[in-house]
Amino acid sequence: QVHLAESGGGLVRAGGSLRLSCAASGSIFGRNAMGWYRQAPGKLRELVAVITIGGPTNYAGSVKGRFTISRDNAKNTVYLQMDSLKPEDTAVYYCNAGDLLTKPGPYWGQGTQVTVSS
Repeated sequence: QVHLAESGGGLVRAGGSLRLSCAASGSIFGRNAMGWYRQAPGKLRELVAVITIGGPTNYAGSVKGRFTISRDNAKNTVYLQMDSLKPEDTAVYYCNAGDLLTKPGPYWGQGTQVTVSS
C-alpha cells in the first residue's frame, strides 16, 4: 500500500519557523519528484516546493528564499524547512509524489495544517 504521511504543522507567530516532514511508504519514493503543495480556504491548491532525486528544485516565488526543501532517500522522507513565516502562508500543506517539477503527481498525503498568526 502507498502512503505519504505529513507531520510538523502547527501554530506559529509571523516571523517564526516550522519544519514539515513527509514519510513515504511503498514504491512512491522511487518517483523522480516529491514536493509540497498547499491549499488555503477558498483558494486552489498551489505548488510550494518540489525536489527531484537528481537535485533540481522548483519553488513558488512567494516562498523562495524563505523555504527550503530537502530529502533523505535512506529514510524515505522529504522535508520543508519554513522560515520567516507570514500569515499568508496559512494553509493545509500536502506532500505529493510524481515525475515533474511543475505539476503534481497522483500520490497525496492527508495534509498538515500550518497556521501563522499576525
